[in-house]
Amino acid sequence: MGETGARRTSAHVVVLGNEKGGSGKTTTAMHLIAHLLHEGARVGSIDLDSRQRSLTRYVENRKAWADGASVKLVMPDHVVIPRSDAAIVSDAQAAERAAFETAFTRLAIANDYVVIDCPGTDSFLSRIGHAVADTLVTPMNDSFVDFDLLGRVDPQSWKIKGPSVYSEMVWESRKRRAMADGGTIDWVVIRNRLSTLAAKNKRRVENVLEALADRIGFRIAPGFGERVIFREMFPSGLTLLDMRSEGVEAQMSMSHVAARAEVRGLVDALNLPPLTRSDPAATAQAS
Repeated sequence: MGETGARRTSAHVVVLGNEKGGSGKTTTAMHLIAHLLHEGARVGSIDLDSRQRSLTRYVENRKAWADGASVKLVMPDHVVIPRSDAAIVSDAQAAERAAFETAFTRLAIANDYVVIDCPGTDSFLSRIGHAVADTLVTPMNDSFVDFDLLGRVDPQSWKIKGPSVYSEMVWESRKRRAMADGGTIDWVVIRNRLSTLAAKNKRRVENVLEALADRIGFRIAPGFGERVIFREMFPSGLTLLDMRSEGVEAQMSMSHVAARAEVRGLVDALNLPPLTRSDPAATAQAS
């Protein structure tokens, strides 16, 4: 049993985390889920932000669209963990811990992968989620506003002064994970909304990010460009990986093709463990 009390299994746990909203966590989470499902994997998903419920809404929209169009779409085994409204902090944390442990244990036993979407704020549930990660994915927009959560920079020399609040939280999560079961967290920071222009600010962000990666131990991977199509798909719950599915009629533009390549490039960069079951396609989930 880990620090959360949640049972560790062979399921690989991917956590999407960043203490800043608008970085692309939910879009990344849903496309990763869709990719794994289309590969024939059993996927459980957990939404730890019961206020915004962005991933939950994405999954609900997906099911509603599939039902309305009479189309079978691969679906995750999804759970949203509610925040406790208990007045006493210790009682609220105990209730949230129990709800998380119950959901996580069931999903980790029943699935090959569990994908957890964390809120864009520091919270008790977010810290619990981080502590069970095998792979931690932190999307960030390519700016010093987003970088500030990872590290502090001297504005004159552009040298790193030290890690910032989110990096320190990840460090604590890594220690808790190691103490709980000897496991490690592979931390991958992905740069979203990359400009095609070789701007001076872009190069500065790249340089300080690489320096911080060496210092505190994360990998850097390319994310998604500023593409409207990612946001346009939310109401239907579709992803770019569904575009060739039976019953999904959509014209593939060059922008779609480029965006699909970004998704596949990200998945490759994560180096997730492959399926080990003999016939994964036979157990793919459908709505």
